[in-house]
Amino acid sequence: MSEFSDKLKAGVNKAKGEVKDQVGNATDNAKLQAEGKLDKAKGEAQEKLADLKDKYNK
Repeated sequence: MSEFSDKLKAGVNKAKGEVKDQVGNATDNAKLQAEGKLDKAKGEAQEKLADLKDKYNK
């Protein structure tokens, strides 16, 4: 998988997580907030992995 697609997936997960977190906060839905935080963490991990792949593939 290319660095671009890895970064794109990371960005999508981070954005999706932020939306879920904010909607969960606005509606007082703890489960949705937790899902959002998990998606954001997944996106952060994917982004770091993409950075590592890029660093070692050069």
